Amino acid sequence: MKGPHVLQLLRPPAIVAVSVALLSIGLTACSDDDGNTELTVFAAASLTESLTTLEKAYEKDHEGVDVVLSFGSSTALAEQVNEGSSPADVLATADENAMTVATDSDSIDGEPVQFATNTLVLVTPADNPAGIQSLDDLDGADFVVCDPSVPCGAAAATILDNAGLTAQPVSLEEDVKSVLDKVTLGEADAGIVYVSDATAAADEVQAIEIPSDVNVVNPYVIGVVADSDEGDDAQEWIDLVQSQAGQDVLAEAGFGSNP
Repeated sequence: MKGPHVLQLLRPPAIVAVSVALLSIGLTACSDDDGNTELTVFAAASLTESLTTLEKAYEKDHEGVDVVLSFGSSTALAEQVNEGSSPADVLATADENAMTVATDSDSIDGEPVQFATNTLVLVTPADNPAGIQSLDDLDGADFVVCDPSVPCGAAAATILDNAGLTAQPVSLEEDVKSVLDKVTLGEADAGIVYVSDATAAADEVQAIEIPSDVNVVNPYVIGVVADSDEGDDAQEWIDLVQSQAGQDVLAEAGFGSNP
């Protein structure tokens, strides 16, 4: 395996709105009797920072629309969409397999579209007390990954397998933010997270590149929930995410470009 390469990640900007603040989609949302519309977006935890920025841009251009963001495990959110236990208008997942949970149950209107990619990185606490320099150093270290049932965990398992490592994590977390929390709190020597999450953590972690020949590229996909009462607004949200302004925000956060 090649020598360690510590990533120089971008610091998350104070305001990433640049062209987004001036963005105008053109259509206006329909209002309810109170003059307000709720647009509920279920999204992978790794999208927290990016979509929070886009929420402000969308609400600025859609007076009377309140975007409600709900983040978590992609698979769990897809299952909630299927159950209808937590009504949503948009679903954005960190891989295609999680979205398939919803599409196989006809819970998504039409075909979901890819809007970004993400790769993974090894992170340690900022002072790296265990001296982790590469994946090989995980043998004997207390490291954490996502549960294999969710996209970040499936990707981490593939990476460890590709690298020929048999080291086992000390815990399996429900989503990537939980992995990151374990590392930043010093409860783990290392963790495998998305590049975007390491970027958001900035100086709280040290990021070590995972070689491309063992790494995984996750496609992020998004779709309108089939039984949404706000289909037009939901599509306009997706249009924003796919727009140049939306892509700029995602790139600033560490996501890969959409093919």
